[in-house]
Amino acid sequence: MTAPPVRSELDLPLVATSLMKGVIYRDTHEQVWRHLLPLQSRLREYMSTIGLVPVIDEAEGYAFLRQRDDDAEGTDGARAGSAVPRLVARRSLSFHVSLLLALLRRRLAEFDATDAGSRLVLTREQIVAMLRVFLPSTSNEARLVDQVDQSITKVVELGFLRRVPGSDGAVEVRRILKAFVDAQWLADFDTRLAAYAAQLRHPDAAAEPEEGAQP
Repeated sequence: MTAPPVRSELDLPLVATSLMKGVIYRDTHEQVWRHLLPLQSRLREYMSTIGLVPVIDEAEGYAFLRQRDDDAEGTDGARAGSAVPRLVARRSLSFHVSLLLALLRRRLAEFDATDAGSRLVLTREQIVAMLRVFLPSTSNEARLVDQVDQSITKVVELGFLRRVPGSDGAVEVRRILKAFVDAQWLADFDTRLAAYAAQLRHPDAAAEPEEGAQP
């Protein structure tokens, strides 16, 4: 059986449709990535017509689409002065998922500071230990672990974690997390933890809104 032909010409539709489906990574979308880099200018021009902005990090090896936010949004989901509707939905995350994202982002910053390598892999037990510090004490260990597993699953679905094949629950922290939880956010981390502690005392408080690009 002959192998499919290799694309030799730059393919803007391939890149655009791939990004519309979700985040693309250099290590898992090699063909799309090869087309993406030389097409950046054309891609930005094309996506601007539908109110989207490509975010491309060549150093970290990922790209995704973000909603253009330079115009106010109307009540019908469209931009003021524009007929372009919002294509990237706002998301409301639970307290536990927000807390896990914050802790993962801080852990990634610490990992990068040690120059320990390019991949941060955490075991399920390490994540449980990270969260346990900030969660109410409980004698029901199984319930705690189940709660952590649910949060991990949600973060995997969001694209900020990737399960490591063949491991017992280990996950890799995807570097795209840095684009959604930035340096300024980390600078305010202690203040945010105080807010998290307050929410623990009032668990029925509204969830923190988050905006993402379907990672």
